[in-house]
Amino acid sequence: MTAPGETITGVTDPYYPAQAVVDLAAIRSNIARLVDTAAGAAVMAVVKADGYGHGLVPSARAALAGGATWLGVAQPAEALALRAAGVDARLLTWLTAPDAPLADLVAAGVDVSVASLPVLDAVVRAAGERGRPARVHLEVETGLGRNGMSYDELPWALARIAAQVREGALELEGLWSHLACADDPAHPSVRAQRDAFDEAVRLAERAGCPPRLRHLANSAATLTEPRLHYDLVRPGLAVFGLSPVPAIASAAELGLRPAMRLEARLATVKTLPAGHGVSYGHAYATAQRTKVGIVPLGYADGVPRHASGGDAGPGGPVRVGEGARARTLRIAGRVCMDQVVVDLGPDALEQAGDTVVLFGDGHDGGPTAQDWADAAGTISYEITTRLGSRVPRRYLGEDA
Repeated sequence: MTAPGETITGVTDPYYPAQAVVDLAAIRSNIARLVDTAAGAAVMAVVKADGYGHGLVPSARAALAGGATWLGVAQPAEALALRAAGVDARLLTWLTAPDAPLADLVAAGVDVSVASLPVLDAVVRAAGERGRPARVHLEVETGLGRNGMSYDELPWALARIAAQVREGALELEGLWSHLACADDPAHPSVRAQRDAFDEAVRLAERAGCPPRLRHLANSAATLTEPRLHYDLVRPGLAVFGLSPVPAIASAAELGLRPAMRLEARLATVKTLPAGHGVSYGHAYATAQRTKVGIVPLGYADGVPRHASGGDAGPGGPVRVGEGARARTLRIAGRVCMDQVVVDLGPDALEQAGDTVVLFGDGHDGGPTAQDWADAAGTISYEITTRLGSRVPRRYLGEDA
């Protein structure tokens, strides 16, 4: 049973013992904060990887409701899924190979990123096949060393684009690049990439095909470096309320609200004697006679195995119980495929069916996705995006 304004996707078995609760109002609020920070630059909400694990279509709609005017995805299939769901906002997809469904993207009015000469040629062919111009964004290699048109190829690409623009086959909607060290604003590569990007824009202008939009800033640069805002910014992680610069500022300090809460219910509470091994390999042993709780979430659901607790250090944090009885404990022993164990202590009052929160917005002192990232030695991006598809997503505030 769902309340007004709620929907559930994923596993629909009412007995599934876990869920990810996604607050769409938080996404709308985060976008409003980013629009204000962008100070005149348009905001492209990046909703790739199933909305960073939050759900592609609901996240996209919430971002648009919050004030985003563009959406960004990595894969062509994500762009086409948004169109199939009736999302008609301006939309860019950027991880395209020559054999991508480019004709379908052109027909659907999706902007396509071009990062190589073979892709450029393929987009021109797709535009001819569909009989309409393709809107392209030229991605330039400015120092990340990943995707993007190299400077050796750039003159040839710009000449080709300029010719196709004159013939009406292409529209150069944007020129863009991606930062390598935006989470460290003082890193010298940030300025070097900005300078390289500016030079690429000048080359495009001299070639007779100035881009309508210049965009370079991801979440970190949007929040920390106004000089990189240009005409459009591309926040991703920040849309979902997590800090892209945790060493500098927390989500709360940045004015962001985490949108996801991952919770489960204790499947079992049992007593173990002192010195009893817990979970595979017995990396953790009970220090005394104690009660342990079984949480029905594991690495098949996205719980990182690197956040196991035992000889290597404390495990990932969980908030057990509700209200005044709530307390934060740590995973005991290795994370299993479908479950983890929590040492509740000898005097525990918890029972099977009690709520356990793995991460949320932290307002009650409970753990956050960043806390799990710290425990697993990774980044908060990975914590939400790796969440398994069998975990139902429950959406709050969708009626807005």
